[in-house]
Amino acid sequence: MQAQSAVWKPRFTAAALSAAWLLAVLPIAVLTMTGCGGGDKAPPTVVSVQVVTAQGADIPIVVQGEALLVALHQAILAPKISAPIAHLYVQRGDKVHKGELLAVLENKDLAGAALSSDGQYQQAKAQYQTITEATVPQEVLKAQADLGQAKAEIDLQQQIYTSRKKLFAEGALPGRDVDQAKVALVQAKVAYETAQRHLVALEKVNRAAELETATGQLHQAQGQYDQSAATLAYSEIRSPMNGYVTQRPLYQGEMANAGAPLLTVMDTSTLVAKAHLPQAQIQGLRVGAPALVSVPGIADPVHGTVMLVSPALDTGSTTVEVWVKVINKDNQLKAGTPVQVAITARTISNALVVPTASVVEDEGGGKHVMVVGADNIAHRRAIKVGPQSGDDTQILSGIQPGEQVITVGAYALDDGTHVRVVQPASEDKPSAGSAD
Repeated sequence: MQAQSAVWKPRFTAAALSAAWLLAVLPIAVLTMTGCGGGDKAPPTVVSVQVVTAQGADIPIVVQGEALLVALHQAILAPKISAPIAHLYVQRGDKVHKGELLAVLENKDLAGAALSSDGQYQQAKAQYQTITEATVPQEVLKAQADLGQAKAEIDLQQQIYTSRKKLFAEGALPGRDVDQAKVALVQAKVAYETAQRHLVALEKVNRAAELETATGQLHQAQGQYDQSAATLAYSEIRSPMNGYVTQRPLYQGEMANAGAPLLTVMDTSTLVAKAHLPQAQIQGLRVGAPALVSVPGIADPVHGTVMLVSPALDTGSTTVEVWVKVINKDNQLKAGTPVQVAITARTISNALVVPTASVVEDEGGGKHVMVVGADNIAHRRAIKVGPQSGDDTQILSGIQPGEQVITVGAYALDDGTHVRVVQPASEDKPSAGSAD
């Protein structure tokens, strides 16, 4: 036992090893010689591939593009008068409310002019009230007295004429006196008619003229007062909306020029992603279409809706301007941020789709897919494709629903190649179907 453990002896001799090697190599050599010199063919090459089943699905047509976030509502506040800034009550970034006083310009001279105009207006109102409430003007009273006196003169001359006619009939008075009384009566009637016409003229014409003059003076005074009050109000800058102050280029004491921006107020509760998209991509796009807005620094896209599709092309870029409205929750989005938009323009119902990775482009510009038949042989099919949505492409012609389309291994695969279908890993399964 001790001698055997100390010295190792080989179990096989050299001759035995040579015989074993010949027995192992001889069948391979015979097969090789038979394949080279005999009539039998070599077994075909089998390629492992992955497939999916071409099937119908509803695919959304998504249009993507770059956009810029802007506020839906904002106001650039510029004064209508030029004056130094007396007070500035807000800073950039402050939250403000509609009607809140933001700034006041120097307005002492304007306040004085408004006070003077108010005094003139009150004086015109008092004069107008006096004229409209007056009973009878002095000229009218005199005309009424003249009319009464003319009426009394007619009555007197009528009595004289009647008395003289009676005396003339009795022969107690000559006819000449009767004629004189008749002339006096006619003259009294003419005077009465004149006084009556004068009174009517005074009551109509003079009264209307006085009222018209008083009304004109009142309106003029009121206009001057309104203008002065409006000019004074221009010195106060108030916020037209709820929002935030985003620009404040001037400081207290500096000159604010008429028409030059003084403050910018922006309502950031609702933002708009403005994008310019090619006309060919937005066919079928309508207001209200859903969209996703990808914002730098925010992990999840923000949901939005299309609120405007321009009815005309941009003359410079020949693109269509599209607005996507986004609700700015918690004020996390900032106006002026460049973003990416993905808009669902339309949805194609029951479209025949295959994974985009299975579509192979030919040198001549055509496209084809490789289909696995029941004989496990790959067949080349020329196809016509439709829109692409995500990882799927619509097939308009070339294959039928239910056919097995090669997804992995189709590139540079010859028509008629024998294939073996293998199952893809769970995380790599194509989206258009599953392997058999």
